[in-house]
Amino acid sequence: MIASVASVRFRAAGAGLLPRVGLCAALTSALFAAHAAPAAVDLDQVVVTATRTAKTQDATLAAVTVIDRAEIERLQPASLPDLLRGTPGASLANNGGPGKSTSLFLRGTESDHVLVLIDGIKVGSATSGGASLQDIPVEQIERVEIVRGPFSSLYGSEAIGGVIQIFTRRPRGPFAPNFSVALGSNQTHRASAGVAGKGERGWYSINAAHEDTDGINACRGKPSPGGAGCFTNSPDRDGYRNSSLTAQGGYNFNEQWDAEARAFRAEGNNLYDGSQNNQADTVQQVLGAKLRYRPSERVALSASAGRSEDLSDNYKDGKYSSTFDTRRQLGSVQADIGFGRNLLTAGFDWQRDEVESNTRYARDRRILRGAFGQWQADFGAQSLQLSARRDDDSQFGGKTTGSVLWGWDFTQALRLTASYGSGFKAPTFNELYYPGYGNPDLSPETSRSFELGLRGTFGEQRKQVWSINAYQTRIDDMIAYDASRGLPGNVDRARIRGVEAVLDTRLAQWDLRASATWLDPRNDSRGASNDNFLPRRARQSARVDLDRRFELGGASALSFGASVYAAGERYDDLANARRLGGYALTDLRLGYAFDAAWSLQLTANNVFDRRYETAAFYNQPGRNYLLTLRYRPAR
Repeated sequence: MIASVASVRFRAAGAGLLPRVGLCAALTSALFAAHAAPAAVDLDQVVVTATRTAKTQDATLAAVTVIDRAEIERLQPASLPDLLRGTPGASLANNGGPGKSTSLFLRGTESDHVLVLIDGIKVGSATSGGASLQDIPVEQIERVEIVRGPFSSLYGSEAIGGVIQIFTRRPRGPFAPNFSVALGSNQTHRASAGVAGKGERGWYSINAAHEDTDGINACRGKPSPGGAGCFTNSPDRDGYRNSSLTAQGGYNFNEQWDAEARAFRAEGNNLYDGSQNNQADTVQQVLGAKLRYRPSERVALSASAGRSEDLSDNYKDGKYSSTFDTRRQLGSVQADIGFGRNLLTAGFDWQRDEVESNTRYARDRRILRGAFGQWQADFGAQSLQLSARRDDDSQFGGKTTGSVLWGWDFTQALRLTASYGSGFKAPTFNELYYPGYGNPDLSPETSRSFELGLRGTFGEQRKQVWSINAYQTRIDDMIAYDASRGLPGNVDRARIRGVEAVLDTRLAQWDLRASATWLDPRNDSRGASNDNFLPRRARQSARVDLDRRFELGGASALSFGASVYAAGERYDDLANARRLGGYALTDLRLGYAFDAAWSLQLTANNVFDRRYETAAFYNQPGRNYLLTLRYRPAR
C-alpha cells in the first residue's frame, strides 16, 4: 500500500503558513459528515511498508520497528531524530542541536542509503541525497514504521539500509479536537492544535504546529588555515523555528471505490555556524491523492499521483547567497490479487526529479521508471515473500534488484526467519554535476545482504516480544572522493556485519522496552583506509525505556518513566584519526492525567548534563527540560 503525493510551492512575498490553509482545507471540506463509531480494525497492529500491502506486524517477515502516537506522547522527544535515536540498527550524527543537519545511518550503511517516505511518498533532496529529518515536526506524526534491510526490490534506489515511513496525524474515531502547549529550556516554545474525525463514509484531519527555540551554540569550529568543523568560531546561540500544517481526508463512495488526499508543509528558519552560510530558510512539502478500486474481495487496484519538494534558501549574515530547490513528481499504479493463501502484487512507479538553483548544473532533471512484482505465500507453518524490480534511469541506465524472505513458525511462540536482498543507490545531482566537483561517469552503488533472525512471544496472550537478528551487507562501487582525480568516483567497497536484539515486556507492573545493536562497519576498499571503520557509526548502542502508570481513582493517573541511551566510540573520518568517545544519556519523565483528556507532563533530558559529540566539533544539548500541557480525548 503506497500513497503518492504532490505539492505546489507558494511564492507570495512575505506570505506565512496560515494563509495557505485554504487550499488544504478545500480538500477535506466535503468530509465533515455525521460521525459514526470507529472501524473494528486496530491499525496499530498493521504495517504496510515492508510489503507495500497491509499486513499484521506479527506476520511480517522483515525486521520492523513501529512507534505509534501514544509512545511519541509518552517519550516527548525534542525532534524526529531524537525519537529515532536508540531504535535497533540506527546511529545518528547531528551538527549542533535543534533543527541542525542530521544524518541517520541504518545498519551501518550511508545516510543516503535510507529511503524516507511521508504518507507513502519519497522525500528528500535530489542534490545532497538525504532527507531533512530534523525539519519534520513530531507533533505532526501519528506513526513511524522502520523497516531494516534492503528493499530496493520494492522501492528502487536508496533503500539499501532500509525504509522509514512517517504517517501524519489521522482520526481514530468521531469528531475529536487536540491541543498542546509546551515551554522548555533554551527559550523553547511549542504549540499544536488540530481537529479530526471519521464518519460512516468519510474522514478528515487538520493539524497545525509551531516550535521556536534559541538553541545552543552549534559549533566550536576552527577557522582556516588548519580549520575544522564549521571552519569558524562563533560562540553564540543558533536558534531554530518551524511552522507546519497537515490536512488530509478520504471518502468511501461505495464498497468498491474510495479516494484520499493529503497535504503536508513545514517551513523552517535555521541559524547555524558556518564560514560561507549561517542561515537557511527551508520548506518540506508533500501534496497528493490516491484512488482505489476493489472489484472483489480478492482484487484491489490503486493509482496515485503527486509531488514532493525540498526547498532551501541560504544566507550569510542576513545576505542571500544561494538557492537549492528540488522537486519530485511521482505516479504509481499497483494491483494486488489474492488466491488461496497467496497474494500477488504488481506495479509501476514513475518519478521525475528536477533541480532549480543559482548554481548551474550540467543537467538539472531526470526521469526514473520502475516495474516491480511480489509474491507472498503461506505453506502451513512456513511463509515466503519473493520480489523483483527493474528500474530505468534516464541518466545511468537500468538496474535489476530482488529479494527473498522466508519464515518458519516452528512453535506457536517462535519464528525463524532468513532473507537475502540486493539493493542500489543512484548518484545524486551533486555527485554527478556539481560544478568543479561532479563526475557524470558515476555508476550506481550496489549491495547484497543476508540476514538470519529469531523472534519469540510470551506472557499473557503472547503480547510480550523478543527478537534477535544477525546480518551482513556488502556494498560495491561506493561513491567517495577520489583524491587521485579530484572527483567523486566509484572507488570504495564496504563490508558491514551486525546483530540487533529487542525486548518488549512487562515486569511487576512496569513496561520495559529495550534494544541493543552491535555493529562492525568496515571500509573494504583498497588503500590506506582498508579495514578502517566507516565514520560516524557507533559500533555498540543500546536503549532501555522503563515506564509505570499509577491509577489514582476516577480518570486521573500518575505516570513515571526513564530512558537510558548509550553509544560506544566512533570515528569522524575515513582515516580513523579523529575519535569520538562513547557516552550515555539519561532522560526522566513525570506525567499527571487530570482526566481522560487532559494531561500535564514534565520531561528532563540528559539529566547528568553529559557533554558529547556525534560529529566532531559540533555541540549537543546539555541538561534541558520541557513542560507540556496536552488535551486529547480518549478514543
